[in-house]
Amino acid sequence: MSRVKGGVTSNKRRKNILSAVKGYRFGRSKKKREAREATFHAQLHAFDHRKDKKGDFRQLWIARINAVLKSEGLKYSRFIKAMNDKQVGLNRKVLATLAKDRPESFKRVIEHTTK
Repeated sequence: MSRVKGGVTSNKRRKNILSAVKGYRFGRSKKKREAREATFHAQLHAFDHRKDKKGDFRQLWIARINAVLKSEGLKYSRFIKAMNDKQVGLNRKVLATLAKDRPESFKRVIEHTTK
């Protein structure tokens, strides 16, 4: 049986591992062993942080809405209750975008819900 040298396979494996850690700092982006460990840790936390991201964005949206409502003399909780009572179907993401980018439209939403 002829001898098979593993250089091509080893280099390909190393290249794939290092391509997964592009942008990492120090040895984690250059050394195979450190890169492997870095990807293990990154994948370990990726699931949890994907779940956390949803809550983080919700907090951001609420903070943006609340900031504009305070300047209008309203409380966030009362505004949300008024929206539910009037059956306004805008979610917090849309409300935060309106409050940030289109304040005149957001004021119209406030007027509609607080009448």
